[in-house]
Amino acid sequence: MVSSSASATPRIVVYHQTTHDPDGNLISILPLITKPGISLTHLIIAAIHINEDPNGLTLNDHAPSDPRYVTTWAELRVAQASDIKVLGMLGGAAKGTYARLDQDHATFEKYYGPLYDLIRERELDGLDLDVEEPMSLEGICRLIDRLRADFGPNFIITLAPVAAALLDVRRNLSGFDYELLELMRGEQIAWYNAQFYCGWGDASNPVMYNMCVAKGWRPDKVVIGLVTTPDNGPGFVPFELLGSTLAVLRRQYPTFGGVMGWEFFNGLPGGKERPWEWAQHMTSFLRNAYRESTQQTAAGAKSRDPGTAEIDPDAENGPKLEIPLSFEYYSDGLELDVDTD
Repeated sequence: MVSSSASATPRIVVYHQTTHDPDGNLISILPLITKPGISLTHLIIAAIHINEDPNGLTLNDHAPSDPRYVTTWAELRVAQASDIKVLGMLGGAAKGTYARLDQDHATFEKYYGPLYDLIRERELDGLDLDVEEPMSLEGICRLIDRLRADFGPNFIITLAPVAAALLDVRRNLSGFDYELLELMRGEQIAWYNAQFYCGWGDASNPVMYNMCVAKGWRPDKVVIGLVTTPDNGPGFVPFELLGSTLAVLRRQYPTFGGVMGWEFFNGLPGGKERPWEWAQHMTSFLRNAYRESTQQTAAGAKSRDPGTAEIDPDAENGPKLEIPLSFEYYSDGLELDVDTD
């Protein structure tokens, strides 16, 4: 269930692309709602593609209205009723979507229209723009402006850059400069699902995230993106290392943006049999880090109390300091969507 303590937990975002197994059986997301110890905040259904035929919009390999998705859409409504925001992911590794939107006004309107209809019909809470092909800064700004104008101030607009693009415009799959985009349209962008994997980032320690903050990125706007299993791409971080990284970031940044997982259906430690366990672990990591941070703050306030004796760290008999302990994969729509996200 969505915990009442979710307000004390940063975002926990999960992508859901593999909606069916190879035999066509539904992969249900309901355990993310019903299993205990999960504070999921956002679920992103992937991947929406704009194809050559303007009316040929697809969710992976099939039309969004295909009967195979009837139960998936119904479950996503249940998620929304459980206070989980549901977004669609537009684009990904399959090229063409943003090239078609990055043209003259008439062409943009022709291809944007069916996307608008899908968002309205499915009552999505937002759209995640995963631009993994060259696009102009003017083009992405036009798309953001149109989404905001059409769907209002509460519509969630996110982007999914590789983490390196936040530090160096040359290490970028999107074409445009994310720093310039943040300067020009940052007020319209809720956060960035930054891909800290596949060679584009490292989540095994806090260094790269700290570099992003030092570069000027606000911690509340950078969600650290992870692969949920090594089967989903290089850069998987074992839980013992990841827990330490998240604990440090949670203590360093009270407004830490949270975590994102690509993708749901096979997340560890439960794998395909119990994929929801990944979200349970993320919830536990972030809650524990929050509690430890709160306790340390309280302890620090107490140590500053004039009536409390202060421990001299240089005293010979003082407390001892402790040293911290130190691709190819199956996916629904594989032929079109071997996503790095």
